[in-house]
Amino acid sequence: MANHVLLNNVEHKNLRVIQDFSLSPDAKQMCVAAFPVEARHAQAHYPLVFAKDGEGNFQMVALFGLEQGENLFLDDDKWHASYRPLVIEKGPFLIGRSNTDDQERLSIHVDMDDPRVVNEPHDNSVDVFLPHGGNSEYIDNVANVLSTLHESQASHEQFIAALEANNLIESFVVDIDLDGNGTNRLSGFYTINEDVLKSLDKDALGDLHEKGHLNTIYMMLASMSQLSTLVTRKKERA
Repeated sequence: MANHVLLNNVEHKNLRVIQDFSLSPDAKQMCVAAFPVEARHAQAHYPLVFAKDGEGNFQMVALFGLEQGENLFLDDDKWHASYRPLVIEKGPFLIGRSNTDDQERLSIHVDMDDPRVVNEPHDNSVDVFLPHGGNSEYIDNVANVLSTLHESQASHEQFIAALEANNLIESFVVDIDLDGNGTNRLSGFYTINEDVLKSLDKDALGDLHEKGHLNTIYMMLASMSQLSTLVTRKKERA
């Protein structure tokens, strides 16, 4: 059960965060939310596909594994990819919103029940605040990640809307032969329909390009080659 509280340098002056990915709840999932702003970097490591949330809306996700609860990039406490999605990079923090004087104010909240959050020195941990109350480099970096995530929500919604308007999202199923260790079926995800993309007229393509969506589409299509990386990693662990 999460316990989100507003972060401040008085109550949390001794707060530290253990840099161990094996303790991250998000890192124990087969996928996490991803966003167009990070597609160029993420596609070099992870398949970028779509999943549906609890309300039936499409969300871009980065795949870490081929079955529920599997992260093939995580080995003990180490992450074996040079780029980690923003949702992983934010650590045990999230953006909080409040309305004051008809203006939305954003603030950083921390999940005090996250196993990475401690109040005393710990191996491989970093300070959230400096001894005299200033922000550490770590929390400044987290703040930048959270700001990017917040700003990315609108562009992601616009991207999905453009894809749906052009019927560019389709479901897919992949059956993977694990060389004597059975087969693994990857299902429940969606990708870009290349046939529909090829059939779009120049006006539709021009509109996608003008709004910055076409580049993300190509990044997602290119990322599908990373499925073979997941298969190789899974076979190595078999």
